[in-house]
Amino acid sequence: MAGHSKWANIQHRKKAQDNKRGKVFTKIIREITVAVKLAGPDVSSNSRLRLAMSKANKNSVPKDTIDRAIKKGSGQNSDSFEEITYEGYGPKGIAVIIECLTDNKNRTVSEVRHALTKYNGSLGTKGSVSHLFKKIGILTLLDTSEDELINYIDDVDILDYEQSDSNCILNTEPSDLFKVKSFFEEKSLATKDEEIILEPITFCDISDSDIEQVELFTENLEELDDVQNIYTNINVL
Repeated sequence: MAGHSKWANIQHRKKAQDNKRGKVFTKIIREITVAVKLAGPDVSSNSRLRLAMSKANKNSVPKDTIDRAIKKGSGQNSDSFEEITYEGYGPKGIAVIIECLTDNKNRTVSEVRHALTKYNGSLGTKGSVSHLFKKIGILTLLDTSEDELINYIDDVDILDYEQSDSNCILNTEPSDLFKVKSFFEEKSLATKDEEIILEPITFCDISDSDIEQVELFTENLEELDDVQNIYTNINVL
């Protein structure tokens, strides 16, 4: 196993999701509500809720706001959201996967299609680009060098890793994410930013001169209330 230089591209894919505080709050609250409705309010048995709570804490969502979202998800009259994933192509031929939570499918597909065509993209059929991605867990191990991490490699299930400043970014199987997190925390090593994402298997090279257009495209999608996550296969040259 060896480190590599893909973290910058993950950051590009995640950038739009971390910029606008109000939008982020709304999306996190919706995710908590749906997670509770699907699998209950116990974070020990509801991994989706654990991820949503981790994101809420990372973005400093107030505790009373989180509690209201949990209560709403536990109630009988909570909003009915449908999970929909759209696949397609954006500017410069990049592949894009758009995960949504919506209470109005017709509105959402119309808004997503408009955002794609605005930047010379197109909505694809199911499976048109999903084969270009794989689902992985990611976790940041704080204040840990590659040399320190090597000491634990034989004792924990990690797919890959990368040194980033003084931290290590770990890749895991999605089902192993919290097990890996617990392992390192038991070793008194701090972790943060655990997530399950879609990582590209095949990349689309984007030059510096084109990256602004691609970022405007992803930011335009992120502005849509129903969009939860956006994944692309860009590789910035």
